[in-house]
Amino acid sequence: MTPPGAGESPPAGAGESPPPGAGESPPPGSWEPPTGPGTRLILVRHGATELSAQRRYSGRGNVPLTAQGLAQADAAGRRVAALAATGAGDPVAAVVSSPLARCTATAAAIRDALSGVAGEVPVITENDLIECDFGEWEGHTGDEVRARWPAEFDAWQRSTGVAPSGGESFAQVAQRVRRVVNSLREAYPAATVVVVSHVSPLKLILRDALAAGDGLLRRLFLDAGGISVVDLYPGGAVAVRAVNDTSHLLWHS
Repeated sequence: MTPPGAGESPPAGAGESPPPGAGESPPPGSWEPPTGPGTRLILVRHGATELSAQRRYSGRGNVPLTAQGLAQADAAGRRVAALAATGAGDPVAAVVSSPLARCTATAAAIRDALSGVAGEVPVITENDLIECDFGEWEGHTGDEVRARWPAEFDAWQRSTGVAPSGGESFAQVAQRVRRVVNSLREAYPAATVVVVSHVSPLKLILRDALAAGDGLLRRLFLDAGGISVVDLYPGGAVAVRAVNDTSHLLWHS
């Protein structure tokens, strides 16, 4: 869907014995940065499709990447491989993707780019990463939906608990993407996982990671091929490292 430092003085206490609990992840809400091993999620939105270029609701329809989308997928793959090569995070254990073609093609490009720095990384499809089901709104622009379903569209804009006609609410999407995040945290401790998905699931993952409200969903823009990074630590601590990094897309947008 696309409708939307070195050279510093050591701190006070340096050289003293660390306090109890040093090296452990702080509790959620702590001002201290999390430390110790965790699970790094590299979140990648799939490359562009004809529907995303036309700003049409694109949910369960299995549309392919355009030539531009393939170039964005290749660029995202090189960026992810560069992160792995520089040791920015733990080894890449898997690429986990929505089953739709626009995501699996993006995931394949990332896997191929990783092969030179991380060896053979499996691509695993996860149904709970699929895009929101937009029901009867599939393939329509926002203006078209507003004209044909004005009351339903207004209600949907006001609440994540309201579903498009014949579709799925963002609250329902949030439930399944939370299952994915929890399962990845448990299955891949001290490892990096690349997650390839769509606008709605990725926005909802970032909303939860940032402990933000639903207003974030309207204000956050995720570009095709954009990359976000979220670190998950034992005990529930979270660190959001990047949101919608598109520096690798400057020559592909």
